[in-house]
Amino acid sequence: MTFDRSIKIAPSILSADFANFGAECEAIEAQGADWVHVDVMDGHFVPNITFGPATCAAIRPHIKGVMDVHLMIAPVDPYIEAFANAGADVITAHVEAGPHIHRTMQAIKGAGAKAGVALNPATPASEIEYLLDMVDLVCVMTVNPGFGGQKFIHSQVEKVRQLRAMIGDRPIHIEIDGGVDPTTAPLVANAGADVLVAGSAVFRGGSVLDPAPYGANIRSIREAATSIEV
Repeated sequence: MTFDRSIKIAPSILSADFANFGAECEAIEAQGADWVHVDVMDGHFVPNITFGPATCAAIRPHIKGVMDVHLMIAPVDPYIEAFANAGADVITAHVEAGPHIHRTMQAIKGAGAKAGVALNPATPASEIEYLLDMVDLVCVMTVNPGFGGQKFIHSQVEKVRQLRAMIGDRPIHIEIDGGVDPTTAPLVANAGADVLVAGSAVFRGGSVLDPAPYGANIRSIREAATSIEV
């Protein structure tokens, strides 16, 4: 997994066909997805329950590229090794999910994965200032975590700009999770984001049997994100 700041589209399998995850992962990659984003929710830190390490292990053989695992769970630390062993390339934990986020980042790195830290909409960029020399990715939640299909929270664009300035020349990805579509993609890309998580905006209109709409949706988001400044 090499670092670059080109726009990467990371479809969230939260919007995929749950009965056909392996084929869905293969389909989105074949249609141009750069990463596969796995939203892990526990019904405690967020009001929804989704996947665990066993699901990640099951889909890993179907993913050629980066498996990006977003842990919306609390506590986080007891589960890091299991998700790393399941094949996660990136493991992201929320700064709000525990009292020792620095220790959590150390644990992710120690497990052999890239370390990501996520910020909820009400959490300021300054919360992670002292983590920037040890993380590989900052995930800005542009919706409240828990469910797909929510509306984009526009105040987070300024947070992305702040993070881009804070990061400087460090090799850290800025990821956007929530409400990403061709309308919002250029806003966050122009502010400094390079990884765009999209669920319903990618999977809408397609299926494993008819994956062409996935490709059209991915291209539409990518083209919008790389368009001239808005």
